[in-house]
Amino acid sequence: LVFGCFPSGLFQKKLFPSLRRLKEGIGTNKTSLSSCFSWILNGSRLGGVVSDSEEAMSVRRALVPASSSVLYRLAGRRSFASRSASSLQQACLDTIRSDEDDADINWDDLGFGLVPTDYMYVMRCARDEKFSSGVLNRYGNIELSPSSGVLNYGQGLFEGLKAYRKVDDGGFLLFRPEENARRMQMGAERMCMPSPSVEQFIHAIKETIFANKRWVPPQGKGSLYIRPLLIGSGPVLGLAPAPDYMFLVYAAPVGTYFKEGLAPINLVIDNNTHRATPGGTGGVKTITNYAPVLKAQTRAKAKGFTDVIYLDSIKKKYLEEASSCNLFIVKNDVISTPVTMGTILPGITRKSIIEIARDYGYKVEEQLVSVEDLMDADEVFCTGTAVVVAPVGSITYQGQRFEYKTGDATVTRKLYDILTAIQMGRVEDEKRWTLEID
Repeated sequence: LVFGCFPSGLFQKKLFPSLRRLKEGIGTNKTSLSSCFSWILNGSRLGGVVSDSEEAMSVRRALVPASSSVLYRLAGRRSFASRSASSLQQACLDTIRSDEDDADINWDDLGFGLVPTDYMYVMRCARDEKFSSGVLNRYGNIELSPSSGVLNYGQGLFEGLKAYRKVDDGGFLLFRPEENARRMQMGAERMCMPSPSVEQFIHAIKETIFANKRWVPPQGKGSLYIRPLLIGSGPVLGLAPAPDYMFLVYAAPVGTYFKEGLAPINLVIDNNTHRATPGGTGGVKTITNYAPVLKAQTRAKAKGFTDVIYLDSIKKKYLEEASSCNLFIVKNDVISTPVTMGTILPGITRKSIIEIARDYGYKVEEQLVSVEDLMDADEVFCTGTAVVVAPVGSITYQGQRFEYKTGDATVTRKLYDILTAIQMGRVEDEKRWTLEID
């Protein structure tokens, strides 16, 4: 059945040799090649060999060029009685549909909302083990125990990064994914969780992009936002680290984060709500940092503001960050940003903007930035993976509104143009920040 479904050249050149080597690696006469084939497509374990080996991945990718006529030949068979055969058929259908069909979406109307894509990547391990292998599953709901660590005690982290379609449409670009991997490792240590290695993290991102490549927007229309999650999935009743963990990566095509697009945003300082406290988890990307700001954010949006700026919880006079992005101020070509001291997330876009600004001759200071400094600033902007570099038009504090310079002739715009040109591959990446995926 397997050998009759695909063009013979495909098997002779790619599939058959890989399957043969897999069978030899498994080392059992009881395992048939068709079982190996089903195992590759389903992503299950067989004889201790894991499904994200280079052999398995090469077979998956070899399936992509298979012609649509294969589907009719599969559908015409009446002998799909076994579970393996049914899974094989579905895998073939899914693989070809994902690769050949265009995404049913209007790229010009893309905002920052969830657009379900085709596949997600899942990897699991126990608390005292290390992550070893993962699989691609169809995007959909996951099953969790009601007593899982993430649901009961918020034991979870997330990351965010973007894939851009290259200018020549010959592949994709990721921006500094190793930084996201290392930040997740730092957060996992703080939250008592095992974490993927940098190599495993990047491998999972690549596989997710390949599987959902029809959802990557055309150049200039947006990006594929990638959301890695690390959660305590195992059951636990008393306060303790979960016994089991899940690393999951899904993706969605996105446009600009704020509804204003690239237009200036308007922020308000909240005196009474604090995003983080010294000794807490403000410096890691735990899921528990975000829900507590929803009330302040909702209140601000009801009054017409875009987002909220939070002050330090001790003296209540120093800027920390907005709900989901870092802050910068510009005064006389000096750029200042609040120093990260455990209460502010060390943003990857923040880090990149600091380096770019210094390369272009600006003085950049990481220091305490007071409300008084903000009042006297020429420009203010926010940075983050989602927002990129967002100009701030005004900030309201205790009923007083302060306005800032925006437009093409600003430092903010210059830094935005430089950063996005690197991210999208429009200029040579001399810093080697981007990872090409072909």
